[in-house]
Amino acid sequence: MRPGTAIVEGSQQVELTPDMPTDRLVFRLWPNGPRQRAEGARLDVSRVEIDGREVRPTLDDPTALVARPGSAIRAGQRVRATLRWSLRLPRGVRDRISDEGESVRLGSFFPILEWQPGVGWLGDPPTTQFAEASTAPTADFDLSVAAPDGFGVLASGVEDRPGHWTATAMRDVAVAVGRFTVASAMARAPEPVRVTVGVQRGLGEPPSTYLDKAVAVLEDFGRRFGPYPWPAFTVSVTPTLRSGIEYPGHVMQGPGTSGRSLTHEVGHQWFYALVGNNQARDPWIDEGGASWAEARWEGALARFRSRPVPPEARRRLGEPMTYWDARSSAYYPGVYVQGVQAMAALGDPALVDCALRVFVAQNAHRIATPADFVAAMRAVFPDAAAALAPFGIRA
Repeated sequence: MRPGTAIVEGSQQVELTPDMPTDRLVFRLWPNGPRQRAEGARLDVSRVEIDGREVRPTLDDPTALVARPGSAIRAGQRVRATLRWSLRLPRGVRDRISDEGESVRLGSFFPILEWQPGVGWLGDPPTTQFAEASTAPTADFDLSVAAPDGFGVLASGVEDRPGHWTATAMRDVAVAVGRFTVASAMARAPEPVRVTVGVQRGLGEPPSTYLDKAVAVLEDFGRRFGPYPWPAFTVSVTPTLRSGIEYPGHVMQGPGTSGRSLTHEVGHQWFYALVGNNQARDPWIDEGGASWAEARWEGALARFRSRPVPPEARRRLGEPMTYWDARSSAYYPGVYVQGVQAMAALGDPALVDCALRVFVAQNAHRIATPADFVAAMRAVFPDAAAALAPFGIRA
């Protein structure tokens, strides 16, 4: 991969052992969604093999590549797929895939299996908003990145040798390449976590601004919501972004976002990265959880509680992204803000933290549902279902 060339070439090998019978593999090509395609992104798959035999995949829609092995895949049967792909990068856009000339952001950039244990293939439509609607099971990643001399790479997982990362028990990985000024420190969350921040040269911000905040927030959330489960956490700060974008073990930030935005994205390490959810169907689970974490650290709970929610969003917290796509201006107050308001309605904020810790403990490395969330809240607040129902949470 070379910044400034607008093309990333990749290959991958995937192993899946489904817990239900199926006759196909479905890979989501998120760069082909309507928003990113309009920006100039495009992910093309040139070759697919299943168990060593080439197959001809089909596109059910631009984001859904379907590969059929020609015979049924039994529950418990391991299947191996190999893919070759090419990704075209848009130039200088405020999104998770972008070529900034001297830096590159790669998030949701490769064909990813959208399998949910107990459910099967999901098939939710891509969102048209600046939000991720991806759902993926926890997996072990073995990642190699080739970048030209003089460029640094920050990625999910642990760099165990130059250019190679191991990301264990993560549901996705992200990569940032650039000419970074880098700083590192150790957090106790409560286990040791190597925190590394890279700021693109020329942005005029020291990495310590982000590093000190990330360490402090990781340590607080490790006490508040349960241990951070991985040995490393990285933050990349690159041009164009005006906020942050979360991935397991890695957060993409824009210049000047070391405040609430960074806190929110660190909160996503528990709500989305550790406890997954169907982001297309239940976006409030991870966004509400991360917003609650943000409000607690930033002392902003009163501000969240007092903020008005527009009529088209009120009592609609449980709606899927297909609802919010047509109401983009209501998405933030309807999901982020109203999510905090729903949790605050349960009672004592310290006890809400405790209930969220139960939620994390019960659902770590799973794809949680609204019923899972309500069940965890009931462990601390027996009337949780009644308290959450007026906000539109259906379990």
